[in-house]
Amino acid sequence: MQMLSIEQELKENSYPGRGIIIGKSADGKKAVTAYFIMGRSENSRNRVFVEEGKGIRTQAFDESKLTDPSLIIYAPVRVLGNKTIVTNGDQTDTIYDGMDKQMTFEQSLRCREFEPDAPNYTPRISGVMHVENGAYNYAMSILKSNNGNPDSCHRYTFAYENPTAGEGHFIHTYKCDGDPLPSFEGEPKLISIPNDIEAFTTMLWDSLNADNKVSLFVRYIDIETGNYETKIVNKNQ
Repeated sequence: MQMLSIEQELKENSYPGRGIIIGKSADGKKAVTAYFIMGRSENSRNRVFVEEGKGIRTQAFDESKLTDPSLIIYAPVRVLGNKTIVTNGDQTDTIYDGMDKQMTFEQSLRCREFEPDAPNYTPRISGVMHVENGAYNYAMSILKSNNGNPDSCHRYTFAYENPTAGEGHFIHTYKCDGDPLPSFEGEPKLISIPNDIEAFTTMLWDSLNADNKVSLFVRYIDIETGNYETKIVNKNQ
């Protein structure tokens, strides 16, 4: 698979929607993830990321402007032991509860589908990182409608064992802007992952469309110790 520039991927797409990046730093020492949200409506743009325990949640920036919390207020990141779960919806909780009961990542998502937001039927994208005793692997998932037909849910899971240093994968909800919004197609995109969390965070944020970007979360986890560093950027301050 050809390695793509995440900077160009974001700069050339005004509305990838919500996106998850998971990979390994170039020096092989850090497990890396990033999650961003974008919005076209006032309700979607009225959000910030806030830390909650070892994870994060979305929160209305201005409570008086919040009209429908159902698909925009959730915990995108939760930590279950040595597993970090990252998703674009409340399926974070579904995965957390399932894996806590010894279910697999894929099994945990069997009870979920794409979002009920016709006509877009926004895909549910999810990722899980497993970091333990110097070992690291991750998996990503997308649940999507059958080309806009809500009668059929297509389920794809991609697992990456012993990921290569400096490589990561990027999956997002929408192929591009549109009406209705076209769902992401294909397998997660291969991208490069640098060592510097500050530089990576700045590059991602600066590459997202200025009008549509809302919030960004980036985390680097030390594969040997499990210690982590987190960066959060919110457009609404």
